[in-house]
Amino acid sequence: MSGQLEESWKKVLQDEFEKSYMINLRSFLKTEKTASRTIYPESKDIFSAFAHTPFDKVKVVILGQDPYHKPNQAHGLSFSVQKGMQFPPSLQNIFKELLTEFKDFKYPSHGNLTKWADQGVLLLNATLTVGANKPGSHQKQGWEVFTDKVIQTLAEQRSGIIFLLWGKYAQAKSALIDPNKHHVLISAHPSPFSVHKGFFGNGHFSRVNEILEKEGKTGIDWQVG
Repeated sequence: MSGQLEESWKKVLQDEFEKSYMINLRSFLKTEKTASRTIYPESKDIFSAFAHTPFDKVKVVILGQDPYHKPNQAHGLSFSVQKGMQFPPSLQNIFKELLTEFKDFKYPSHGNLTKWADQGVLLLNATLTVGANKPGSHQKQGWEVFTDKVIQTLAEQRSGIIFLLWGKYAQAKSALIDPNKHHVLISAHPSPFSVHKGFFGNGHFSRVNEILEKEGKTGIDWQVG
C-alpha cells in the first residue's frame, strides 16, 4: 500500500505502513477481496487525494467520513463523484452554498472535484475504503488511525492550513490541530439532515479565499465544470 502513496506523503508517513494497525488493515482488505466482496474505490484510487495534493502543496483540508458505496461514485476524494454520476445530496448542498457565495459560480455539469484537489484542497475521508452497498463497513479497521496521523502531521509540520470541519465527526478532529498555527472553520455538515443548522450561509468558501489572499497565496477557483 505504501507504494501507491505520492512521494512527498511517503516521506512523512512511511513509518505508518510498518505499524501493527496498518498490517491488520491490509489483512482485513485482503480477506474482503479473497471473499469476492467489492470494495470502493478501486485500488488505484484509494490514495487519490494524496496524489492530487502533495504534502507541501496543501492549502485547505475538507474532511469527509466514508467513501460513497455505490458503483462508479467514489474515486478517492471526499464528497466528489466520478463524472456522469448523479450528485449525492451533500454535494448538491455544497454547490448550492457556492451559488450563494459567488455571483459568477455556475451550477456544475459534473461532481468530480479533482480541480479543487489539484489546487491544494486535500479532500480527505477519515476512512479510505468501504464495502459495496454497506456504508461505514470499513470503519474502525485502522483507516482512522492513519488519517488522524495525516491530519496531525500536517498540523505539526506545516502552518497556515485552512481546515474545514463540517459536522460533529469532523469537528472532533480539531483536537489534532493547533488553532494558533492554522485556521479552523467549523459548521454543520452539508447533509440534508443538518444543512439548515448552519452549513447554508457559513461562507466558508469565500472565507478560504480571503484568508489565502491575505497570506499572499492564490485563492481557490471553486468552479468545477
